[in-house]
Amino acid sequence: MSPTPVALTELIAALGGDLLGGSDVRIARIAPLDEADAQSISFLANPRYQAQLATTAAGCVIVAPALADAAAARGAAIVTPDPYLYFARLTQWWAARTSPQAVPGVHPSAVVSPEATLGQGVEIGPLAVIEAGAVIGDHARIGAHCVVEREARVGEHTRLAPRVVLGHGCRIGARGIVHSGVVIGADGFGFAPSKAGYVKIEQLGAVTIGDDVEIGANTCIDRGALADTVIEDGVKLDNLIQIAHNVHIGRNTAMAGCAAVAGSTRIGANCTIGGAANIIGHLVLVDGVHISAATTITRSINEPGVYSGPHPFEENSSWQKNAATLRQLHTLRDRVRALEKK
Repeated sequence: MSPTPVALTELIAALGGDLLGGSDVRIARIAPLDEADAQSISFLANPRYQAQLATTAAGCVIVAPALADAAAARGAAIVTPDPYLYFARLTQWWAARTSPQAVPGVHPSAVVSPEATLGQGVEIGPLAVIEAGAVIGDHARIGAHCVVEREARVGEHTRLAPRVVLGHGCRIGARGIVHSGVVIGADGFGFAPSKAGYVKIEQLGAVTIGDDVEIGANTCIDRGALADTVIEDGVKLDNLIQIAHNVHIGRNTAMAGCAAVAGSTRIGANCTIGGAANIIGHLVLVDGVHISAATTITRSINEPGVYSGPHPFEENSSWQKNAATLRQLHTLRDRVRALEKK
């Protein structure tokens, strides 16, 4: 069912910003500039799309102060210092109005141990399993087919989408979002070689995850071998990420899809790891390190900055110069050969 259109004045009352014109405009959807209609609200944060401002049919556009006049000349506009941040908050406000709301209670098909503890307003979906000693915080949502194993803990207002596994003794804090297919607390990859083959090292730690963490679909976070694998507050993990045993990720670090971190590596706070990047084990990355996509990190990084390159990686500006030089190697070789013939 489509949401009831909302007046721009209501948006301003909820989210702030300066409204230029359009006090009578009502919005029914959020849309990109090139797909918007008169009942859509769009935003312009990337200068690459500035040309679309003049052609968009959007009923309202969210812009920075520098584009206020141009936006107002075509119709209603909301002016804010950070249009992308405003857009993010708008999507949250919109989702709160339109997304299915939690229905507290335990579905008849769910299996909940009498030795589990459920907080107030908890929703347990169809065929979910909550084992003995598990603690589910107030207003948490456990989706269909989820498994919360013994002694595991889910913080208040955290949502596990369908088919999430939270392993025994593992913990996730408040206001987390865990998407479908995530496995938290599988065994780490630990084996001792012997003449008879590999001997399994039992993984005796757990996984500790802080508050306000989001984990993308089909991501795996292994339990520690002895101490815990740790994901601090505010971390954002994309889909299909592998976090090995005893990794420690600092607060507000973000990792894009298909990245992998080998065991016992420590990643600092406020870092970013690009898609398909690989970080080998037992390294330390300090706070404020940014790894480009598909980069392989083979040594510790002790200085904040941007690092790039499949192998070997290096500081980004140096890598760009070397990459540019590499494209000229064939021409340079021919020039050297010509000089040698002379």
